[in-house]
Amino acid sequence: MRLTRRSLAALGAAATAALIAPAAAQADPAANRGHWHLAARDDFRHGLRHWTAELENGGTVEAERGKLIVDVPAGATIWYRHLLEGPSAVEYTAVPISAGGPNDRVSDLNTFWGARDVRSPDDLFATIRGGALAEYDYLKTYYVGFGGNYNTTTRFRRYVGEPGNRPLIYDRTEPLLTANEPHRVRQIVDGQRVQYWINGSLLFDYTDPEPYTDGWFALRTTWSHLEISDFKVWKRRPS
Repeated sequence: MRLTRRSLAALGAAATAALIAPAAAQADPAANRGHWHLAARDDFRHGLRHWTAELENGGTVEAERGKLIVDVPAGATIWYRHLLEGPSAVEYTAVPISAGGPNDRVSDLNTFWGARDVRSPDDLFATIRGGALAEYDYLKTYYVGFGGNYNTTTRFRRYVGEPGNRPLIYDRTEPLLTANEPHRVRQIVDGQRVQYWINGSLLFDYTDPEPYTDGWFALRTTWSHLEISDFKVWKRRPS
């Protein structure tokens, strides 16, 4: 089944109705802003001072006209430099570009969050990585591959820091990316609850008995052209 923007909106309404319980409502910053505060944001008008890129085979990663532009022929991981601790939510808008360019493939709006590298757990950037996906097997992290494999798969994984071992939690096989359209993403770690939202719809909802509550966030893609804007980090207010 192919989920259109209309069906995603309907799914979002159903998901919102299902998340009436107080704990669930508090897990979603949009559902209950009173429990969260805006901790950081980037409008991409002041360069890439908050970001660092790991590129497999070159390409363009730049901040221009209020957008983070990622135009790459192979693997690329763009890390937010700041450690996210405790209950946190990350939001951003992504547009997969299809305008005839060599990398305009409409695929792989991917992400790592709650990430630490087992080789240097206290400093992610003390270990050098080159952008190829297999190098990230050493992470303990949550990963969503949204619209991967030419926009045919969307998967949620929980990496455990072991080469070749990337446990799959959820697997979907319908295309979800829409060319040249905005996709509003929200990713949450709140205690044991891990969520991934797209355009107001709850796509993945996972309860982790051993959650990755503190770690780094990254955008990840391969052979694609993305524009990212309106990046925000939310933190839960103390009880």
